[in-house]
Amino acid sequence: MRIPIPVRRLPVPLDDAHGLDSEEAGDRRARYGGNDVLGPPRRAALQVLKETAADPMLWFLVCTSVVNFILGQRTEGLLLLLAMIPLVGMDAFLHSRTRASTEGLQSRLAARATVLRDGRTVEVAANEVVVGDLARVAAGEYFPADGLLVRGEGVQVEESSLTGESLPIHKQPLVLLPPGEEPAVEGRHWGLAGTRLLTGAAWIRVAFTGPETVYGSIVRSASREAQAHTPLQRTVARMVAVLTGVATSFCVVLAFVRWRQGFGWVDALLSAATLAVAALPDEFPVALTFFLGAGVYRLARRHALVRRAVSVENIGRVTCICSDKTGTLTEGRLRVVQVLPASGEEAAVLLRTATLAAREEGGDPLDAALLDEARRRGLSVARPRTVATFPFTEERQRETSVVEDVGGRLLVAVKGAPERVLALCSLDAGEHTAWLRRVSSLAGEGSKVLACAAQPLEAASWRGGEPERGFRFLGLVAFEDPVRPGVPEAVGACREAGMRTVMVTGDHPATAMAVARRVGLGSERLELLTGAEVEERWRDEGALPRVDVVARALPRQKYILVTALQTQGEVVAATGDGVNDVPALHAADVGIAMGERGTRSAREAASIVLLDDDFGTLVRAVAEGRQLFSNLRGCFLYLLLIHIPFVATAALIPMGGYPLLYLPIHIVWLELIIHPTAMLAFQSAARHGRLAPVRRKGASRLFSVGELVVLASVGGLMTVLLVWEFVRGLGAARDVPHGRAIALASLTLASVVYAALLTGLRTRTARWVCALTLGLSLMLLQVPALASLVDVRPLHADDWGRVVLGVVVSSLPLVGLRRFFSSRAR
Repeated sequence: MRIPIPVRRLPVPLDDAHGLDSEEAGDRRARYGGNDVLGPPRRAALQVLKETAADPMLWFLVCTSVVNFILGQRTEGLLLLLAMIPLVGMDAFLHSRTRASTEGLQSRLAARATVLRDGRTVEVAANEVVVGDLARVAAGEYFPADGLLVRGEGVQVEESSLTGESLPIHKQPLVLLPPGEEPAVEGRHWGLAGTRLLTGAAWIRVAFTGPETVYGSIVRSASREAQAHTPLQRTVARMVAVLTGVATSFCVVLAFVRWRQGFGWVDALLSAATLAVAALPDEFPVALTFFLGAGVYRLARRHALVRRAVSVENIGRVTCICSDKTGTLTEGRLRVVQVLPASGEEAAVLLRTATLAAREEGGDPLDAALLDEARRRGLSVARPRTVATFPFTEERQRETSVVEDVGGRLLVAVKGAPERVLALCSLDAGEHTAWLRRVSSLAGEGSKVLACAAQPLEAASWRGGEPERGFRFLGLVAFEDPVRPGVPEAVGACREAGMRTVMVTGDHPATAMAVARRVGLGSERLELLTGAEVEERWRDEGALPRVDVVARALPRQKYILVTALQTQGEVVAATGDGVNDVPALHAADVGIAMGERGTRSAREAASIVLLDDDFGTLVRAVAEGRQLFSNLRGCFLYLLLIHIPFVATAALIPMGGYPLLYLPIHIVWLELIIHPTAMLAFQSAARHGRLAPVRRKGASRLFSVGELVVLASVGGLMTVLLVWEFVRGLGAARDVPHGRAIALASLTLASVVYAALLTGLRTRTARWVCALTLGLSLMLLQVPALASLVDVRPLHADDWGRVVLGVVVSSLPLVGLRRFFSSRAR
């Protein structure tokens, strides 16, 4: 990473020991701004109201509930108003989560900073740091802004949350300012806001503050991302709009026809109002909200916390997963995997000597892994008196400790880059070459390799310098960031289902490829691009070739990768656990954060949080999302199958000059059957086993052409059946209660048959719902006292025979569709 230096904004020389004076600091704050990454807070309440008011489903529920109240259907109107609560709550929560995701980024910013002002060292609030300040950062502290390292020794920085690099980054001061108006300087000379100093002490000349920092650009990316409606939401909204238009037209026509037939205005308005209650499709948005809530609950039981309910639908459509490596595919911590002693040496001696050159208090992950491995093997990590320490630097690439050995003698322990340590040892050319070849082999497998050597010293003859020859080579220690258990199986399941998995990391390409092979990523040939190549190809060509691994990726490049995949038609889920993942998590169709290791910023930005950090949980979440879509399709198909004859007969029979088929009490009766059946009978959980293949074409369509044909056929047949049975039931005596009883019995039985065919009665709930619907309807129709309350007359055996025969005949196309899908599934 190279960052241009704004030379004209910086004092010269860069390491001027006097820093800025107070007056100059004030001028620079006025000219370049303060160090406030988040910016001024927005008026959250007004923003929530604006976004909520733009939801058409909300206005539909409001209008429908008003109609119900006007008609005296207070219970229906109240239920619709209550159904608005989760919709409004979801919008409000989504907006507050977006704000919290940016504010959560504050957790990795320095609260205080030490700067040189007026020639003396003072501590100020971090937001008072200005461009040009000379700031001091001690080990364990965060950098307050982006600046050039002008002084420091043994500087190692932890940048995993910003760049994705799992190992500490060694930094070195910028000795000479390159020529040019804004020369670009390598990242090893920069200290960046949001990163933490592990070892040494650093002085930086602040070049960028607030939103101009790399960290600030992440915040701006997170703030810019809008949360669009999902395809299913848009599909349901369109369907509701069409059905509402059709229902309104039917109501107007029915009112006009009844008036022209001479029934009077009261009858005309009652007919239109009754039809409106039956025809307005209020069940669809309510069902969508209910099913999403059920999906949230089921995913929570699988250790996936859903922060945005519509993500349950989105995750079922995922075709590509962009996965962070560190902490997601791997454990995010280094571990000793091999201890390779030299000939004649013992592994315990090698490891114990390496720990003598390690420092637990420094926070170096390599040192921590060495000490952990020594404890695991039962070795003592008690440190003898240290006489001298020569810390790691970029030039030396080794760390040396001189400690007291037994008998008052001194022992020099050194660990570091293998080529540097081997150069200190007394080895012949063949041994030297063989060990370097072993180092290359381990590095190609994705391991970080340290060499270790030692030599005794006579205290009387030592003059205090660092020995540079005569060491005894002890061997190598190899470290890896282990792959999480279950990740290879989860990646394999995704591949078998046709889902792409792209690993994104800030690590070296060789390390990234080694990890990709261990997790079983991609096909036989792995395709790798660096983050810079992704950015360049997207900028120059507007497209990306197939890629399995992206190495050396910066935050903006991961964001570009996600957006590029989306433009190529992929539905992208992005996983991550660090601040560097926030833009990609926001841009992805589904942002998935790791709950155990993830930063607060990543969790707040994500739509779903995996509480157990198990990549396999992601696969199970995908299965639940696909099952949700299947459940919703079944629910909506049932609603349309039952509403087509219901609404058609409520309009056509009065238009034909006959008495009203349905009174308000009958509408309530049928709705009390339809609502529970739609909401409860179709709540099937995802089955265990192989993940179903992804649907890339038409994935967001609710119904296929064949299903629409079956829908029209069943609805048409049932409508004809109801009209014929009602007219026949009237008879010459115009027995309206008898005709209504036949029609209501047919619709009730049809509801049970449709639900049974569409659900397969796989769940206990579906079986209970169908049984209760049938039992209670029979009791309401056949018990004379109850039948008189709803203005119907008990049916005879031959009436029931015609009802059963008619429902069976009208359901035959649905039986065929069910058998077709069952055979295709097998």
